[in-house]
Amino acid sequence: MPQIELSAPGLATADDALHLTAMLDARAASHPERTFAEVKGDHDTWTPVSLGEFRSQVRAVAKGLMAAGVNPGDRVGVAGETSIEWSIVDFAIFAAGGVTVPIYPSSSASQFAWIIEDAGITVIAAQTAEHQDAIARVAPSTRLFPLDASGIEVLATQGARLSDADLDARTADVVSDDLATIIYTSGTTGRPKGAMLTHRNLVEHAANVELDPSFGAFVQGQTRVLLFLPLAHVFARFAMILALSAGSVIGYTPSHKTLAADLKSFRPTWMPLVPRVLETIYNRADTSMRGIKKTLFRWSATVARQYSRAQESGGPGAALKARYAVADRLVLGKIRELLGGQLGYVLAGGAKLTPEVGHFFRGMGVTTMQGYGLTETTAAATGTPVEDNRIGTVGRPIAGCSVTLADDGEILVKGVNLFRGYWNAPEATAEVMRGDWFATGDLGEVRDGALVITGRKKEILVLSSGKNVQPAVLEDSMRSHPAIQDSVVIGDGRHFVSAVIALDPVLLPAWLEAHDLPAMDVAEASVNEKVRELIGRAIAAANEQVSKAEAIKEYRIVPREFSEAREELTASLKVRRAVVLEHFADVVESIYAKVKPQASGDA
Repeated sequence: MPQIELSAPGLATADDALHLTAMLDARAASHPERTFAEVKGDHDTWTPVSLGEFRSQVRAVAKGLMAAGVNPGDRVGVAGETSIEWSIVDFAIFAAGGVTVPIYPSSSASQFAWIIEDAGITVIAAQTAEHQDAIARVAPSTRLFPLDASGIEVLATQGARLSDADLDARTADVVSDDLATIIYTSGTTGRPKGAMLTHRNLVEHAANVELDPSFGAFVQGQTRVLLFLPLAHVFARFAMILALSAGSVIGYTPSHKTLAADLKSFRPTWMPLVPRVLETIYNRADTSMRGIKKTLFRWSATVARQYSRAQESGGPGAALKARYAVADRLVLGKIRELLGGQLGYVLAGGAKLTPEVGHFFRGMGVTTMQGYGLTETTAAATGTPVEDNRIGTVGRPIAGCSVTLADDGEILVKGVNLFRGYWNAPEATAEVMRGDWFATGDLGEVRDGALVITGRKKEILVLSSGKNVQPAVLEDSMRSHPAIQDSVVIGDGRHFVSAVIALDPVLLPAWLEAHDLPAMDVAEASVNEKVRELIGRAIAAANEQVSKAEAIKEYRIVPREFSEAREELTASLKVRRAVVLEHFADVVESIYAKVKPQASGDA
């Protein structure tokens, strides 16, 4: 086995009887009056829901599921945006002895069909009429309930005839090692696979995060978490369970359209986010300002980054502290207020966080903790500690977890958080297991005791010269640009590296205005010479991160964004490289039809 191993001893062990229903029962019995969540109403007001009220709703819905024919071990689907109803149904499935199967609300009809068939789902709660129509077409025998207040009421009414004893019998024999949920990975290749997570994976991992002094500070005391990511995502789901375990008050925001208002009115103290959200917040602030305001913002952002970097090397000096005080008073403090005024921690996972953005937020006073994990590892297996938080790394193992590197640099993980295997796919499970270790498919290295992600094993490009190129370095750099939605770096079997780039239709208008360019849509911008020149600068900056042989020599801007509906993006917004290259095959061939590639720095 490999020589390098990072391990953190477990600090908590879940009792065999402490499954998720038992955990909720214990919390509600101890403090029924405490607030479990707050639900947004009119005029940005938030109404508290106590632990006792939440548990009562869970039990009523669980009886309704039993009346609908859900038996112990049955898989029950949940498809919808982040909401308290999602949480109620999730815990109701556990209480009824069932297994929750989340489905991303953005899933296509074919994805619904595959998950329903593979998991053997017979009952599903779906939020929108579009979801319900799609399910009715592809799985007409599946019983449907609305995932909203009306659906909760219907289920509670149908289950009213069942007794508490009937319900309690469903979990009387459940133990923490029993299956709790099957989460289908939104993989970038092939059909999604169902990762099986046990009650122990979720309960014990949450307890270890809470007790780990290097990580648990963000849930200590009177804390509030705003859930924005889809609860079908293991990261958001684990955050919900961690909040219940630690006593954080949960707020639900189902759409990016209301995120800004919800931050201000709910005032979270911590949030789980994907890096793209942080990059978007920064880019929107930058592109929305003009003249002296933009100059002042950029100066303040530079000071914030300097202040953050100084925290990793002995602390800021007197001159930097003085500049920071000015920047904080004029700009940074106002941005903190836009984020609610008390956001102290952001947990970033799912992709690499651009260091410049991470330093900006930390310098502004929001500790940005980058984590690393997968669905199969119950979200994060490592994280950057509150102390010794080195941006650019994904930190060290969380209590109860271990990571090591295979001989080829592949990251292997084991611990209390490791999944049971893939549902109905023993061969796929065997392919990713190395004894007790899970082979993640990601490449990394250890620097000064911290894990650094260097790329994806399956995405290494081999040029015709034999040179190996890891595209993640280039793609991560370009992704932080405000006008770039995403990119795919190309070169496998070719004689030089190139890229196809999709523009971001949401941020493009403000970016064009900021560069004194006329309004245009993505298709028009893709052939505009000034746009190409400016995007060329972003590519030149990305090329500075790699050797000359690995640098992008030519590129094309495609006439539309990458789309989840076209299956070019996963539900968690990762690019499906093979699909993009198939859909834009003519664009790729036009690049390599050139006799001499044009260096991106000349764009």
